[in-house]
Amino acid sequence: MIPEERLEQITQRFQYLEAAMADGASGGEIAALAKEYSDLKPVVDQIMAWRQLVGDLAEAQAMLTDPDMKELAEEEIPDLQSRIPQAEHALQLALLPRDAADARPAMLEIRPGTGGDEAALFAGDLLRMYQRYSEARGWQFEIIEEQASDLGGIKEVVAHIKGDNVFARMKYESGVHRVQRVPETESGGRIHTSAATVAVLPEAVDVDIQVDANDIRIDTMRSSGAGGQHVNTTDSAVRITHLPTGLVVTSSEKSQHRNREIAMQVLKTRLYDLERQRIDSERSADRASQVGSGDRSERIRTYNFPQGRMTDHRINMTLYKLDQVMQGDLDEVIDALTADDQARLLAEMAQ
Repeated sequence: MIPEERLEQITQRFQYLEAAMADGASGGEIAALAKEYSDLKPVVDQIMAWRQLVGDLAEAQAMLTDPDMKELAEEEIPDLQSRIPQAEHALQLALLPRDAADARPAMLEIRPGTGGDEAALFAGDLLRMYQRYSEARGWQFEIIEEQASDLGGIKEVVAHIKGDNVFARMKYESGVHRVQRVPETESGGRIHTSAATVAVLPEAVDVDIQVDANDIRIDTMRSSGAGGQHVNTTDSAVRITHLPTGLVVTSSEKSQHRNREIAMQVLKTRLYDLERQRIDSERSADRASQVGSGDRSERIRTYNFPQGRMTDHRINMTLYKLDQVMQGDLDEVIDALTADDQARLLAEMAQ
């Protein structure tokens, strides 16, 4: 049962925010009030829906003593009794603590792991999978750094994804993705196992990370072109080294100014991710949770092409629709991972 006192505190805060915005406030203050208001509104909507059902049930039970209304009440009560647990569960989910980064854009990084050329080809397949998933959700997907392999695979790629709740959906993709299939480079028809590493980082904003100019070294270098007339002959590529951590970020667009912006944003995002991991480790050093842990060394998923299946090892979920998955049909597995994560949080709150 959810404490009524807590629900009342939330609704009173929501009413205060409504009144404060109606009275008018300065630009900076109104933005903060509006953000808190929008965050609380789904919770208050669930509170109101749950209270409405509880009130309707109380009224229906009271009607049992009225001979004229008894039959109607007896029809309504079972329906209300079945709907209240569902509403209470939805309210519990709405009350779960939110990851502050869930609504942010994300940086997606994909790198081949074990498997040589086949791993690079698989990394390219993952890139296209996420591009299609982003398109299906109406997100903006921009590749900001890409190194191709000789056979058309990917040595490394960094992409920026913008849209509604990007990190909330994509954060479960961080980890080692394993593929089992007959490589294009295999003439004997043998099945090989290769892997690629995916990292999804919430985009940092300036209030999160301030980078001291004395802590970075910026180098310019010649961008590598496609050959022939497309060779970039200007020293436009930018490499930024963060001296305290040793992080190195590069960007090789045509504009040196744009490259500096991209590289600094990627650097801030990686530094923000390091800080989030440090805080999370301090809070839950002994927690055995896998879903959402963001451990990039953890094997999270296997894509078995001969059997047409995808298995997510964190929740023991197997889908025999690999073709659709590789075309970006990821909602079923991401929904399951989200539900599993919510169940864990509910269990922790109940302790």
